[in-house]
Amino acid sequence: QVQLVESGGGLVQDGDSLRLSCAASGRTFSSYAGGWFRQAPGKEREFVAAISRTGGRSYYADSVKGRFTISRDDAKNTVYLQMNSLKPEDTAVYYCAARRAYSDGWFVRKDDYPYWGQGTQVTVSS
Repeated sequence: QVQLVESGGGLVQDGDSLRLSCAASGRTFSSYAGGWFRQAPGKEREFVAAISRTGGRSYYADSVKGRFTISRDDAKNTVYLQMNSLKPEDTAVYYCAARRAYSDGWFVRKDDYPYWGQGTQVTVSS
C-alpha cells in the first residue's frame, strides 16, 4: 500500500510557475512508476505527465509538453511536477498517482494507477 499526498498548488497569474510535490509513504517508492493527472470543473480527469520507476523515462500530454517537467527524488520518496508558463486553461485539481512497476515504463491511463492522492488545486488567472 502506498499513500500519496500532494502539495504546492495555489493561485497564480498567467505565465507564472508552480512546482507540485507528491510525497509517498508506506513502501519503497523506487519500485513505483508515477503520474500526474488533472481535472477541471465539469471535465474528465486527464493525463498530464508520467515518469518511470527509475526516472529515466517520462511522457507528457501534448497540452503541457515543453512547459511542464516531471521528476522524482527517491531519497525523499517524492515526485514533482514543475509547471512553467502557466495558462488559465491549466486551472484544475491536480492529482498524483502511483503504481508498482516491474519495468522502466510509463503509464498514461487512469486505470493503470491503483494509488491516488487527494489532489491540490491550481488556479491560473488571466
